[in-house]
Amino acid sequence: MIDQVRPADLDAWLAAQQRPGVVLDVREDPELRAASVTPAGFTLVAIPMGQVPARLAELDPDTPVACLCHHGARSMRVAMYLAGNGFGTVANIAGGIDAWSLERDPAVPRY
Repeated sequence: MIDQVRPADLDAWLAAQQRPGVVLDVREDPELRAASVTPAGFTLVAIPMGQVPARLAELDPDTPVACLCHHGARSMRVAMYLAGNGFGTVANIAGGIDAWSLERDPAVPRY
C-alpha cells in the first residue's frame, strides 16, 4: 500500500521513517522551471516520470521516497512502480505541488 501524504503532513511522515528521506519530483523540466520546492529536512531529486525506469539506480530502495508531481496522479504511478521494484517505504504527496503551494509554501507559484 502506498501512503498518501498531504504536503502539510510531509515532515511528520518523514520523521516517522526515522531516517533521512527523498522527495522525488517526477514533473517535466518546464514544470520544474515554473515552480519548485525547496528542500527542508529531505533531499530533493528530480527525475521526470518517463525517465524513472532508466534512472532507477539513482535511487536507494532503502531510503524513504515521497513522490511529487503537479496534482498527484503521475507521482502515484511512480510510487506504485517504486513499490513494485523493491522500494520499501514509498509515499505519494497527495495534491502535488499545487497543494504544496496552498498548504506548505505559498511562495511556490501555482500553475
